[in-house]
Amino acid sequence: MDKSFLTEFKQREYYNQCTDFDSLNELMTKKSIRAYIGFDCTAKSLHVGSLLQIMCLRMLQKYGHQPIVLLGGGTTRIGDPSGKEETRKILSDKEIDSNIKNIKKIFNIFLKTNNKKTMPIFVNNYKWLSKLNYIKFLREIGRHFTINKMLSFDSVKLRLDREQSLSYMEFNYMILQAYDFLELNKNKNCVMQIGGSDQWGNIVNGVELIKRHLGKQSFGLTTPLITLASGAKMGKTEKGAVWLDKVMLSPYEYWQFWRNTDDRDVVNFLKMFTDINLKKIDEIKNTNINKLKIILANEATNMLHGKAAANKAEQTAKKTFVSGSIGEDLPTIKINKKTIENGINIVDLVVLSKLIVSKSEVRRTIKNRGIKINNNVIEDQNLQILLNHFKKKNFLKLSLGKKKHVIIKMN
Repeated sequence: MDKSFLTEFKQREYYNQCTDFDSLNELMTKKSIRAYIGFDCTAKSLHVGSLLQIMCLRMLQKYGHQPIVLLGGGTTRIGDPSGKEETRKILSDKEIDSNIKNIKKIFNIFLKTNNKKTMPIFVNNYKWLSKLNYIKFLREIGRHFTINKMLSFDSVKLRLDREQSLSYMEFNYMILQAYDFLELNKNKNCVMQIGGSDQWGNIVNGVELIKRHLGKQSFGLTTPLITLASGAKMGKTEKGAVWLDKVMLSPYEYWQFWRNTDDRDVVNFLKMFTDINLKKIDEIKNTNINKLKIILANEATNMLHGKAAANKAEQTAKKTFVSGSIGEDLPTIKINKKTIENGINIVDLVVLSKLIVSKSEVRRTIKNRGIKINNNVIEDQNLQILLNHFKKKNFLKLSLGKKKHVIIKMN
């Protein structure tokens, strides 16, 4: 390969900071290394906000390096204070173990597992954190950390500046993350940690701990935190998180998320979230913006759900938006036939569909002619939906504007 890992890392807009760029570049050009990224397991699935980190793991494999995926069974029991305004809900051991199992399946979709030298190594930090002796840990590890420095990190400083409580449990998180890196360096020969820019302080702690405790050099590399051109946070929509699990979000809804990308973000997202060659992206970047959005949606969906699901989603979108018909891949909400026989108010139906979560917002949208049933604009917020609104196959299409549609099906 004529490129190095870090060269493409920069060109794809993944790069934010590095503890020693030149030394790391030299090392990764000369030989294969192991690098890790940690993921807390606070939900059943990761969402699109974690996708940049997953793409970094894919790129490690592309250049012959081996990724380590740390699933934080231990640290999830504590909660990372970075970017949080309050203490996280404490999950049960059973919930965390279930989340880990489910999240692991997502990595096995995105990462290649057929090459022993580059296949992902999965580790759970509960394995070593659960065995720590508190006194021994304080003597051997705690002595390397000063309270002065810990108070200077953003994850702590911002909470204290806002006069929001920070538990002693959370305060320990950065030491445990540094210890994870030390553990992986000793037992898995891992020489680099990658994380979001909000993790910089935690990562530097790990690099310094390895140097002080083992006298060895290791590296930290961070990616920028992605904010959409609209100002919204990556991975969140008004309907909630954009999950990477098709049980929690259908392939069509996932495709639509990418299709609805802001014009200003499209080219960057082609670089960040697809495997399309950078030269190719440069050649097509001035193409019609809607065509670029479809390319982005197809490539991103193909990566997670497969080519067939991506093609099906595109065809459904064409049927729904171009011909005004009903695409078979639209998300479906089932409703009891008796409920329809008795009549359900249009406002309640929209809230039930989750197209809009607030009744007052639904009423405003109806007033602005933004709600349709079977492509007909609804103007009466007191309208009762009855059997006659349903087609022969016992369904109707409920639409919010031009882009968001749900099938309501009777059962």
